[in-house]
Amino acid sequence: MSRLSIAFVALGLLVACQKPTATQAKVDASAPVASWKGGSITAAELDAQTFDMRKQTLDQMLIRRLIEQKAKEENITAEALFKREVVDKAKKPTDDEMKKFYDEQAAKQQLPPFEQVKDQIAQYLEKPAMLAAQQAFADQLKKDYAVEVALKPPRLEVAAEGPARGAPGARVTIVEFSDYQCPYCSRAEETVKEVMKAYDGKIRLVYRDYPLPFHPQAQKAAEAAHCAGDQGKYWEMHEKLFANQQALEPPALKGYAKDLGLDQGKFDKCLDAGEKASLVETNRKAGEKVGVTGTPAFFINGYLLSGAQPIGEFKSIIDSELARK
Repeated sequence: MSRLSIAFVALGLLVACQKPTATQAKVDASAPVASWKGGSITAAELDAQTFDMRKQTLDQMLIRRLIEQKAKEENITAEALFKREVVDKAKKPTDDEMKKFYDEQAAKQQLPPFEQVKDQIAQYLEKPAMLAAQQAFADQLKKDYAVEVALKPPRLEVAAEGPARGAPGARVTIVEFSDYQCPYCSRAEETVKEVMKAYDGKIRLVYRDYPLPFHPQAQKAAEAAHCAGDQGKYWEMHEKLFANQQALEPPALKGYAKDLGLDQGKFDKCLDAGEKASLVETNRKAGEKVGVTGTPAFFINGYLLSGAQPIGEFKSIIDSELARK
């Protein structure tokens, strides 16, 4: 596979904690299509894979053809265009940055001499910049060629139950399934704030918990938010948790309650007794029912947007929904 082909694939990665996918409810999305003693796979989960594969394939085909078209217009090869617009524009790590990284790793484990692994270190440190340059180039191509994508996920019925922000009677409701320990959920928080500001008075956001099994602190963090909610400080705790993802153990959660001026005794009792555990589990099962397998997952009037996507992806769906009669 060429570097260009690999780059097309890379454009679809790194947006979610175990990237969720769209689902398609035909009769009953929660109906099992396979089951065994102790578990099952629902129709929603199966259909999710089908739609996600179609969307990923479409994205890759679209970017490839846009690059080929632009390269033809400039009378150069697609590889040369990609090198000019992505490879050459991606920031390269300096020798000092590579040596610093090497020294940090060498302090933890035995490594070959620096000169022997210098090229591998350069590739590793360059990867984030390369991905950013790829995405920027793809976005610019879509803008230049006025791309319109008609492929949309099916609309699902998703209960908008839970802490909410925005206009109560808004025509657009976003139900977010998220995990306080997920780095992509934290990244998406800033985008969500931008969306809420851009559509002030026109949309409503409902937050629902979806703690992932490989994030051991996510469950208690979600419970802590609801315990704070009993004292009118749900969103304040919500923001505290995302701002302190590396410290979500119970003692830290109790410290955040103190910072927010909560009744410490009531909060501690709520958290220690697991009073909100069943509520968090109800939210998780609601997400599972509509095919959520990872976070963040946004249902915009029932349309799923998977992962920490740029604001343009939100606007595309929201504007379409606001334009409906």
